[in-house]
Amino acid sequence: MASQEQEVFRDSIGTITQEGTRNFIHPKKPKGKFTNYRTYVSWLLLIILVAAPFIKVKGNQFLLFNVLERRFNIFGQPFWPQDFHLLVLSMLIGVVFIILFTVIFGRIFCGWVCPQTIFMEMVFRKVEYLIEGDRAKQIKLSKQPWNTEKIWKKGLKWFIFFLISFIISNVFLAYIIGSDSVLQYITDGPADHMGTLIPLLVFTAVFYFIFAWFREQVCIIVCPYGRLQGVLLDKKSIVVAYDHVRGEGNNGRQKVRKDEDRAAVGYGDCVDCKQCVQVCPTGIDIRNGTQLECINCTACIDACDEIMDKVGFDRGLIRYASEANIENKEHFKFNARIKAYTGVLLVLIGVLVAMLFMRSDIEATILRLPGQMFSTTETSVKNVYTFKLVNKTVNDYDNIDIKLISHEGEVTVVGGKSSVQKGSLKEGTLFIEIDKKDLTSSKEKLKLGVYSNDKLLEETTTNFPGPAIIK
Repeated sequence: MASQEQEVFRDSIGTITQEGTRNFIHPKKPKGKFTNYRTYVSWLLLIILVAAPFIKVKGNQFLLFNVLERRFNIFGQPFWPQDFHLLVLSMLIGVVFIILFTVIFGRIFCGWVCPQTIFMEMVFRKVEYLIEGDRAKQIKLSKQPWNTEKIWKKGLKWFIFFLISFIISNVFLAYIIGSDSVLQYITDGPADHMGTLIPLLVFTAVFYFIFAWFREQVCIIVCPYGRLQGVLLDKKSIVVAYDHVRGEGNNGRQKVRKDEDRAAVGYGDCVDCKQCVQVCPTGIDIRNGTQLECINCTACIDACDEIMDKVGFDRGLIRYASEANIENKEHFKFNARIKAYTGVLLVLIGVLVAMLFMRSDIEATILRLPGQMFSTTETSVKNVYTFKLVNKTVNDYDNIDIKLISHEGEVTVVGGKSSVQKGSLKEGTLFIEIDKKDLTSSKEKLKLGVYSNDKLLEETTTNFPGPAIIK
């Protein structure tokens, strides 16, 4: 029965009361070594996130994910729908990478890198602390009636939240339609682009709802990653953990008493100050063990270390550790499962790198014009084709010509030689004429080359139908 009572916390979440109503969490402002490290990492990632769509590499946006027009730029290199297999492979590598890191380091991605956590804890929560104060003042403000102080503080906070949400929406819009378009829309004014402004306000409302009201419930209820880590973690995974062996001792935790020999009375080093609970942004008690709601943000580590310093105990009661490390004093080992994930990850990365190096600068597609039959003369056979040339590079190609490689014959491009601008598509029509004596079947396989200033850029194949060959 005692064991069941101890596990009651797993049947509820900190954001919902026993009556089923919303319990708004007011975490205490964290401070300490890990909080400082997370702040530095978060500001770096925020700068990258905001700046990436406005950085240009040889005229190409550094990161662009234009799903509507099927245009993608990764690190300044343009990718087209023809490169979709590379995108799929990249996503597979990302999944394996996250799995590998979860097996080793638990949910560290959520606490240190996840945009939801970074925006919530390092932007919106900072504004909240600045306007409403720390935990005690926030709780007091929430309970007091709607007087002048509460109205202006809440109103100011919500207004700033809306402005930040609007800025975030514009940044994400720059990733989708391009930063040049966004800047042009801002210059022209909203009245000239109502079709874009309305969806932008909708996304602003979504971001505002998430960060002003839904908040940590994204991590607790919506995000599947917390559930995924329950499958991936084992006793040797490194997580933010409470050292229950040291903290509980033989007789459990107890507050500090003057001149008390805690070792003699059997109490552990945990003084039951509940500071780890008060700083937790998801409202859990880390002393209950590894939980799905824990995002490994390390706020509890800093809070506990501060208390340990005050009472004169060693730091590290809450720390990065594995269950095996705490119970059996085992050090981290590179086990078989981690080796397997690492091997798969390295293979996928190798395949992706090889495919990127093999990726052609020009993607050429030559197909027979639908519904058209071949034509013949006394000595030759002629077919008409359509061609598409996709320039995947940041360079312009001039004097584009298409020539036969596998057969003797003549290729005539309608309109003559042309050019393909960087990151653009060129379409056209061409005729291929081959002497009958050079054909060996009624459906010949041709190899053609795409040249720019007589330099071979790409090779492609197509079918060449003709009359039956009589021998």
